Amino acid sequence: MVARNMTRVSEQPIAARLAEVRGRIAAAARSAGRDPEAVRLVGVSKRQPAEAVRAALDAGLRDFGENFVQEALDKMDALGETPARWHFIGALQSNKTAAVAERFDWVHSVDRLKLARRLSAQRPAGLAPLNVCVQVNIGDEQSKSGVAPAETAALAREIAGLPRLALRGLMAVPPAESDPERQRAWCRQLAALYEGLRAEGVPLDTLSMGMSADLEAAIAEGATLVRIGTAIFGERK
Repeated sequence: MVARNMTRVSEQPIAARLAEVRGRIAAAARSAGRDPEAVRLVGVSKRQPAEAVRAALDAGLRDFGENFVQEALDKMDALGETPARWHFIGALQSNKTAAVAERFDWVHSVDRLKLARRLSAQRPAGLAPLNVCVQVNIGDEQSKSGVAPAETAALAREIAGLPRLALRGLMAVPPAESDPERQRAWCRQLAALYEGLRAEGVPLDTLSMGMSADLEAAIAEGATLVRIGTAIFGERK
C-alpha cells in the first residue's frame, strides 16, 4: 500500500505527509496495545534540501536523521539556530567522527569499539554526552554495516563504560521484506537482543527500527524510535 501511494504522497505538502505518518504510528501503537507517545519519530532528511527540513520543523517535527556528514553540516549551517535534534544514521568513517561528535545529538550507527572511543574522546566537554545506539547487522547482509548479533552484547558493555557517550539502545536496518510477518520476524530478533541486554542490567531505552515500508511491524515488536524518510519528504533528490 505504501508503494502504491508514493506518487500521491510525494505531491502532498510535507505537513500533510507528516500528519499521515504520525497517524500510522498512532494506529500501529494502539493495535499493539502501546502508547503512541512511546514511539519517537525521526525524519530521515538525507538528500533533501534545507528548505524541506525547515518545512518539517514548522510542522512540528524535531528529530532529523542524516547519512552523510558534510551534507548534514551544510544543512545545519543553512538553517541556523533551530530546535532540531540531529541523528547520524549512516555508516560512519573514522575520519568523520570529530564533526559528528561536535555537531550531532545522536549516533545510531556505532558498530565497532574504535568508533565509539573516538566519539567519546572528541565529544566537547561543554555538551551533554552523545547519545549512541549499537548498529546490529541483524540479517548478516554483506551490503550493510553493523555488528554481528552474537557480538552485540560485548560491544554494548564496552561502550557503556565510555565517559562522553550515553549508550541508549540498538539499531538495525533489517532485510527488505514485503510480507508483514517476515518483517516482524526480523524486528523480533533485534527486540530479543535488546531485552536480553536490559535483563542483564545494561540501561537501554531505545530500540531504533522501522522505516517507511515496515514501521507497523517494527512498532508491533517494540520499536521506540522509527526512522521515516520517503513517507515524509517524498522521493530523494
